[in-house]
Amino acid sequence: MSTLAGWAGAPQSNIPGPAELQQMLAASWRDATAPMQLHAANGCAAAVVCGPKPASLYHDEDLLIAMTGNVYWEDAALQQLASAQGDAHAAAQAFRRGGERFLAGMNGSFALAICDARQGRTLLAIDPMGIEKLCYTLAQGQLVFGNSLQCLKAHPDVSASISKQAIFDYFYYHTIPAPRTIYEGMFKLEPGELLIFANGSISRSKYAPMPFQDTGNAPVEELVSEFHRALKDSVGRPLQLFDDVGAFLSGGTDSSCVTAAVTQASGKARTFSIGFDAEGYDESEYARITVDRFKTEHHHYYVTPQDVVDALPTVAAYYDEPFGNASAVPAYFCARLAREAGIRNLLAGDGGDEIFGGNTRYVKQKVFEYWTRLPAPLRTALIEPLVMHFPLGERIAPLRKLRSYIAQANVPLPDRLETYNFLHREPLTDIFSPDFLRGIDVDAPLAAQRKVYGEADCASSLNRMLFLDMKFTLADNDLRKVNGMCELAGVNVHYPLIDLEMVRFAARVPVDMKIKGHKLRWFFKHALKDTLAPETLTKSKHGFGLPFGVWMNDFPALHQMAVDNLERLKARGYLRPEYIDSLWTRHGAEHSSYYGTMIWICMMLEQWLEAHT
Repeated sequence: MSTLAGWAGAPQSNIPGPAELQQMLAASWRDATAPMQLHAANGCAAAVVCGPKPASLYHDEDLLIAMTGNVYWEDAALQQLASAQGDAHAAAQAFRRGGERFLAGMNGSFALAICDARQGRTLLAIDPMGIEKLCYTLAQGQLVFGNSLQCLKAHPDVSASISKQAIFDYFYYHTIPAPRTIYEGMFKLEPGELLIFANGSISRSKYAPMPFQDTGNAPVEELVSEFHRALKDSVGRPLQLFDDVGAFLSGGTDSSCVTAAVTQASGKARTFSIGFDAEGYDESEYARITVDRFKTEHHHYYVTPQDVVDALPTVAAYYDEPFGNASAVPAYFCARLAREAGIRNLLAGDGGDEIFGGNTRYVKQKVFEYWTRLPAPLRTALIEPLVMHFPLGERIAPLRKLRSYIAQANVPLPDRLETYNFLHREPLTDIFSPDFLRGIDVDAPLAAQRKVYGEADCASSLNRMLFLDMKFTLADNDLRKVNGMCELAGVNVHYPLIDLEMVRFAARVPVDMKIKGHKLRWFFKHALKDTLAPETLTKSKHGFGLPFGVWMNDFPALHQMAVDNLERLKARGYLRPEYIDSLWTRHGAEHSSYYGTMIWICMMLEQWLEAHT
């Protein structure tokens, strides 16, 4: 992987040197042949290792700048400088012109650190969509930073202890959203965040607000033309910089859209997909529809249960904190397939749902809003008492469903989005041990979501949900999944659908075009109606979901692996042993996929803890 690490404000009596800097890099740097750059001066130090993703370093007597990521400069002169000497050189010139305001002139993905000796401060920032990752901590009065937590742990002044609250967050989200990390006192930057360290203290702010437009009167076909221009530009940028470009192809609208744009831009596309021998999970036939339509050079691999057994320890250990998204495994095999075919740059379709309104829960919340539009006296004085207290109402199916509907509709957004979360389905005291729950803020995950939901610069609930999902679903989960597995496979990944030009355009599409009636992503699909096959536009959503819960019933080695990991997890004291035992009973007797998810996240947690503690 490409790695960035360093520190600022080291005490003059004990300044770490190049050996400590190399030690930080080595903690996450796996390719000993990759070129390394490092520099230390004025109590600051920074280093980069260039892997599949670009990385660069700049220094003079006043500035020290380290950067990683796929950056596209809006200023042509800066782009030319970046192409010739590296993004850090372009950042130095831009920073001298206008200070941190230059961040608004970068597109793509980036993580950067700027040590400014003139003003005695250090700046850290990541791109507005949170594609890149940057971690930091304060240790002995100095700011220590890196794009991996393992880099921070390797600094001689940093101590690392597991955060119980982060473990709780992991069970809640199946990942650990920023700014928290798995370690006490270590943090991650949030999307579009700028951190300034000066005089031993930290300030944080957002430099890239997302201006949503709930309504608008632009003609649909004018917006369609603008969409296609944005798509052409966003796909064209990596194609102009790299020769060895391929595309993930799941068979859904997002990946098919990217494949179509690549074909239109270059006349050909190399596509890569995976499949499963499990009913309801394999999308190979839909990938083939897109392959046939655009005549791509296609590569396909069927992931097997044995593949999961073989790869799971490596996948779990590769992430620098626990990560429970099961589709990481198929994403790895797809990226590895591309690398074996000579591809070093992959285009991924992630983000379309979150900017154009493609998740089923958006329509479901729209249905709940019908209830809240009824006059309050009618709801609270007549319908609710009648329905909720009707004798034997639980035995009458229509009334039982209506009770459930009313109960959920009365939960405000964004809390309502989490009503099916494992940790809201039964008492926490039945899931976690008393010792673990002691000191845990069980309301913290919902409080974090309420904060982000309230920060959205819009009035509509749909755009607020999109804004929420850009953070928690996309930046904290899906992008971490794809980035990590592409790094593990040795591939650089790009995301055309969350190119800033595309995201800003999508924010201006009126909400009644994003979802028309109950039709998800109406505008997105309308814009592509003459491009993609009808079967692609009407298919249901699957993605690279792993049939773990189903396979565990039929493949003994995978079942035994899960049993062994959960038995070891019992000894850590996070979960009640009887709750872990109950997962096996429920998995066998009830919904294998639903309870298989909890078994998976338990197994991945144990695998990660064994590798990193």
